[in-house]
Amino acid sequence: MAEQRVEFNSDNGIVLEGLLFEGSSGRGVVITHPHPLYGGDMANIVVETIQKACRKKGHTTLRFNFRGVGRSSGHYDDGNGEQADVMAAFNFLRKKGLQVIDLAGYSFGSWVIAQMIDKTPADSVIMVSPPAAMMQFESTTPIPNLKLVVTGSHDEFAPPDVVEQLFHTWNPDAAFTVINGADHFFFGYTDQLTSILLKYL
Repeated sequence: MAEQRVEFNSDNGIVLEGLLFEGSSGRGVVITHPHPLYGGDMANIVVETIQKACRKKGHTTLRFNFRGVGRSSGHYDDGNGEQADVMAAFNFLRKKGLQVIDLAGYSFGSWVIAQMIDKTPADSVIMVSPPAAMMQFESTTPIPNLKLVVTGSHDEFAPPDVVEQLFHTWNPDAAFTVINGADHFFFGYTDQLTSILLKYL
């Protein structure tokens, strides 16, 4: 079964567009995309890679466009309104009857998730290339439900040494994986990313 187009409401009357795949595992995953001001949207190849890996595990997935992206109404809100968008996606899956819901973010999408970690009862969190060299992460904030962090050895926005320092304060019990040769966009490395995701999903 293919993904189906859906719409759901965020705050302040904002309507978001998404793509929903209904799996059979009983687990849902909300997938967030890279920076809206740099062309990021739910059709991004890394977002698609995460979705396909979740789908292989039979999980229900919801990837969506943040406010102001594609057909989603509203405007970019410096990560603040975007947190409400993630919560709206989370609640959309909950209304579908899913009790176990994960968050998986790529780049800016992982930064948004990190900002709201105490606001959502996500079962586990996966962060792909959290852009620690580009955006300010709160290094002292633990992310107890963090399960996996992945970046590339040549990722200039999520340099492995910088991300690893944050990782130890987020949750040292989580898995931290560096894909040798990959940059921030994972061109030519999506198969390796898929293998890693399948191991931890």
